[in-house]
Amino acid sequence: MPTPVVSTASTVWTGDLFHGAGRTSLDSSGLATFDVGWKSRSEGHEGQTTPEELIAAAHASCYAMAFSNELASNGTPPTQLDTKAAVTFVAGEGITGIALSVRGQVPGISAEDFARIADAAKAGCPVSKALAAVPITLDAALA
Repeated sequence: MPTPVVSTASTVWTGDLFHGAGRTSLDSSGLATFDVGWKSRSEGHEGQTTPEELIAAAHASCYAMAFSNELASNGTPPTQLDTKAAVTFVAGEGITGIALSVRGQVPGISAEDFARIADAAKAGCPVSKALAAVPITLDAALA
């Protein structure tokens, strides 16, 4: 059985929601610390990250890994996958949807097989599964 890997992050927040601010740290890797705040989340980024941007980064990277594995299992490993995730947040409603987009350079694969395997990777991606409470769309095409 594989050894579980636990990834951690933390946020220190001061003040109330509308006037406060926070710093989010990637604790497991120690690679980054980000400023976060309500105004960035509800009105635009203004040099700060948001929980949704962090979710988008996690989803894009996880999906790229899942898709590359599915393509390799098909005997058509990718040369390159350019993956984007756009997470939509509406104040008062929450996260309302996620749009995945991938463009791939995959020698020896048809557009139909690429699209079919892309859908299978979306269904099997651990982050897609974790975020299944919201609609997730996929736009997949060969580059």
